[in-house]
Amino acid sequence: MNRKQLEKLGVPPDSVKAAIQAISKAAEENRGTGLRGKQSRDVISAILANPSAYEADPTWQAFAKSLLEEGNTPPLEPISYRTWGTDIDPAAHAQMRAACQVPSAVGAALMPDAHVGYGLPIGGVLACENAVIPYAVGVDIACRMKLSVLDRAPDTLLSDFDRYKGALLGGTRFGVGVEHRPAQSHEVMDRDWTITRITRERKDTAWKQLGTSGSGNHFVEFGVLELASSDPGLGLAAGSYVALLSHSGSRGAGAAVCSTYSQIAQATVPRKYKDLGRLAWLDLDSEAGQEYWAAMNLMGDYAAANHAVIHRLVTQLLGAEIIAGVENHHNFAWIEEHQGRDLVVHRKGATPAGAGVLGVIPGTMADPAFVVRGLGHPESFDSASHGAGRCMSRTKANDTFRFQAIRKDLEARGIHVLAAGSDEVPGVYKDIRQVMAAQQDLVETIGQFQPKIVRMCGDGSRAED
Repeated sequence: MNRKQLEKLGVPPDSVKAAIQAISKAAEENRGTGLRGKQSRDVISAILANPSAYEADPTWQAFAKSLLEEGNTPPLEPISYRTWGTDIDPAAHAQMRAACQVPSAVGAALMPDAHVGYGLPIGGVLACENAVIPYAVGVDIACRMKLSVLDRAPDTLLSDFDRYKGALLGGTRFGVGVEHRPAQSHEVMDRDWTITRITRERKDTAWKQLGTSGSGNHFVEFGVLELASSDPGLGLAAGSYVALLSHSGSRGAGAAVCSTYSQIAQATVPRKYKDLGRLAWLDLDSEAGQEYWAAMNLMGDYAAANHAVIHRLVTQLLGAEIIAGVENHHNFAWIEEHQGRDLVVHRKGATPAGAGVLGVIPGTMADPAFVVRGLGHPESFDSASHGAGRCMSRTKANDTFRFQAIRKDLEARGIHVLAAGSDEVPGVYKDIRQVMAAQQDLVETIGQFQPKIVRMCGDGSRAED
């Protein structure tokens, strides 16, 4: 019997080697009569049902012992976590409590924009020892914010509206599977994409999708950045500026990396932790763990390149120059020092907010994004929210709102939405101002960006965020 057959019978991954050795030993002992497949299955099933009965059996005792050792491991007490904000779905708390049962978890936090996700909730932060959880990073690996400040006066957004609109329409691509033709250039495509099978297989598609935004809550928009005072980190004086803000990630390549290595994690996690489902982890010392870590970091570089290409194309069409900028990942894992040791910090829909670290926390198509500086709160593991956070499902949103009606209302307020869906209108999100108020000890606001011309996916594609 091979590994796949044994695992199908219910043999834990950590006990497969002992099972194969025992079967081989039994076959040797039964030379001449053999140990046929059905006999093997029957014996393995019997041992799985009652391993203690085989502790003294010289042939099967090592296998039985491995099962007993796994089953006798005392259950771990779930760690506690701190929550910022109060308007959080109980289901998100349930997901967070489940994540706190992961054996390697040593710290956790829940941000004020939290809502239900896959595995770890959106807005969840989980610090682990020497382990990475693909679904605690997320499907859209390294989903990212990028804000570029341009050499344009704010009044040009109105006086030169058609040119700004044309730059967004001509320089962006939205939709599931959407590509650039011809493919765009960036040095990230010269990197070694053969580090894993899945990155090698996805390279061509990733190249075609470079500089695209996908669907869901991803957007590219022009707006006005207001700085109340000069900021040395940005290198800008107080005042009003035109800025370009984008939200996108690693597209199909990142999703493939997540699904591939989560399946591996779920197949190899010890049997007593199978109930954790998508919270299955990979040890960083394992071959699969090292592969995922390398692929995840490549997806981080790819997501950054994706934004760089978007901003290059849009600003070129506009004829503008970039004079300053801020950008940051979310949906990623970092090795950071906390509590006096190196930990793997997963931020699923959470923004890095270490002391002095700049970042962008967006609102909605109608509400401001906030340029922030992290305060380095230890209980948040140097994290903050990644946005306003949903308060309504996409299904309910589509049943509740009509985009065209919302669009007219926004235009009356001076906000022009070129494309979007009913599932992304302002009413499906929490109040970003309340979210920011709930995390004043995590970040300080240094500027606000008000959207003016917005483009999202409006073709009805399933969400990729």
